[in-house]
Amino acid sequence: MDELAVNIGISIIKGSVALYDIITYPVYALIQKPWNKKKLINRTRAVELETEEGVCYHNADPPHPFQLELRQANINTVEAALSYACKKHTNKRAAGTRRILKETEEVQKNGKVFKKYELGDYSWLTYTEIDTMAENFGRGLRTVGHQPHENIIIFAETRVEWMVAAIGCFKQSIQLCTLYATLGDEAVIHGINETQVKHVITSHELLPKFKTLLDECPNVTHITYMTDQLQTTPLSGYKSTINFNSFDQIVLKGKDSNFSGCPPKEDDTAIIMYTSGSTGAPKGVVMSHYNLVNSIIGYAVGMDIRQDDIYLAYLPLAHVLELMAESMMMMFGVPMGYSTPLTMTDRSSKIKKGCQGDCTVLEPTMMAAVPLILDRIYKGILEKVASQGPWLTKLFEFGLEYKRNWMKRGWNTPICNWIVFRKIRKLLGGRLRMLAVGGAPLSSDTHDFIRISLGVPVMQGYGLTESCGCATLMDQYDLTTGRVGAPLQVCDVKLVNWEEGNYRITDKPRPRGEIVIGGANIAVGYYKNPEKTKQDFCDEDGRRWFRTGDIGEFDEDGSVKIIDRKKDLVKLQFGEYVSLGKVEAALKVCPVIENMCVYADSSKNNIVAIVSPVQKNLEDLAHGLGKEDLRREKLCLDDDVNKAILDELINTGKKAKLQRFELPGAVYLTSELWTPDTGLVTAAFKLKRKCIQVKYQDAINRMYAS
Repeated sequence: MDELAVNIGISIIKGSVALYDIITYPVYALIQKPWNKKKLINRTRAVELETEEGVCYHNADPPHPFQLELRQANINTVEAALSYACKKHTNKRAAGTRRILKETEEVQKNGKVFKKYELGDYSWLTYTEIDTMAENFGRGLRTVGHQPHENIIIFAETRVEWMVAAIGCFKQSIQLCTLYATLGDEAVIHGINETQVKHVITSHELLPKFKTLLDECPNVTHITYMTDQLQTTPLSGYKSTINFNSFDQIVLKGKDSNFSGCPPKEDDTAIIMYTSGSTGAPKGVVMSHYNLVNSIIGYAVGMDIRQDDIYLAYLPLAHVLELMAESMMMMFGVPMGYSTPLTMTDRSSKIKKGCQGDCTVLEPTMMAAVPLILDRIYKGILEKVASQGPWLTKLFEFGLEYKRNWMKRGWNTPICNWIVFRKIRKLLGGRLRMLAVGGAPLSSDTHDFIRISLGVPVMQGYGLTESCGCATLMDQYDLTTGRVGAPLQVCDVKLVNWEEGNYRITDKPRPRGEIVIGGANIAVGYYKNPEKTKQDFCDEDGRRWFRTGDIGEFDEDGSVKIIDRKKDLVKLQFGEYVSLGKVEAALKVCPVIENMCVYADSSKNNIVAIVSPVQKNLEDLAHGLGKEDLRREKLCLDDDVNKAILDELINTGKKAKLQRFELPGAVYLTSELWTPDTGLVTAAFKLKRKCIQVKYQDAINRMYAS
């Protein structure tokens, strides 16, 4: 179909839709009452408080019934909160895992062999079963010599046993130290040795790492491992002094033991959570039970959780975002179906062709996500639509714009949803009604696209490990992008001047400055690092405060916008300030970009970019340039390919309204895929800027020389 015919067809559709809107307007107005939603969209979300330093805002909503319920029940520890949830919801479904029926091998077109799963339905544990299993696991740890208030490491992927082990530790006042499952060996050794643990909880998949790690970890004497559904776990080749137990064996030991519970106090340490280490060795953040309970309350109040909700659990539980989300779901009795990024959808890499992914089977209504995952969904949908030809591409673009215009005025578009976006919603099960996002900045393009195409509120939040993940959260009626919502009810947020970066609370039209968070959710400090604790934490006005290093501004409704970060700000030769993170967030939506790092030399007047490209899109671009040799290494060195990608980056930057000095002057394509194993990104896939600079310094020098 030629371009003229496509344009005529789309024009006819636009005219027909406009006529339909005019005819049905009164009916939709009576049914939807958009003026009510408009009030919620434009409401005041936070109010200003008096403070000695800076500008401070507090949540404007009245106390939530859930908050009052926990306060009246005198719940001040995570152990008490989760035990309360299990007793309240007893025989309701709590946590589900899919059985692996069969593992098969599929040969790809390029000759590579991938292992795929045939998965069954979800098998569920009730709240009572979770509570009993956790009780026995905690007692089992005591039978093998673990004492209350001793540290224990959990180094495993997200699964139901992870959460059960954590609850079991809380019941015995055992201090849980968490490490990302994707951390490199050096970071794992650092965490184990700094906490001086004798006991490590890990999984079948990660257990082989300890054949070499244990030589560097002399204190470890016990390892408990979570078993695999299909494979037995060989225990040969390890230090002879190590005592091994499976997760189930520890539970059985606890079932037969005489140990009683040892509940913690509110000021006791619940978790020492290690960060992913974007600026060096991972730091252990000490969180008390009281900190975590307040964080759970904060997020629960900010979310509209319903009795019939189902939660998809797949993000790392070693990340505070997922740990708080799952704890919150337990408090409300929401079933949690466990998943992985490799089995989430029908098209996921571990799902056998013709079999159903986790979302299709579970049909979740709520999930949490990080921007990296949403960026991939965004690019994947656009690529799929583009492959269907110009007619469907134009129709899809019209549907996006049509729905965007009506949404901003408080209207729903049920016919458009069904015709244009039905299949996209089916990707995540078809019942999703709420999506919470955190962990990194979400680009405006991705935010808007996901909200429209999936037809759900995309609630971007802001928090740090040091604030137990809790600070601000958009509400479901906030249709803006680039913001992270108003302060949650358990904390206040204030801005203070950062003179070096020229950010001041007197700036017009809105105050700007470094974000400082205060409240009962602020962590105790950094483990065995009193100097850093003193530098970043302080006590004022009877509250604990944390200096985030992020730069923000308050909008008129009290919502926060993150506009910069101290560590990411570079002053160029002629005095312009460039925010590296802001530029990367804007450019990453470019379809050819898998990952990228922007570098700025303060003695130069422009920036450069190091890019790890998406292989398929790289090949497509090379095809268009007439290239025959499509090897990744060859294409990354090709001058024509480099120039084409630089042009795409500049066009993407201009669409995002970046300034001239924020557009890269040169680009270097690396054939290496950036994974935590390379040491160039953290376990949470945050850039390790210094490591990237050291590795690509020669390339940086060549880019500036050119």
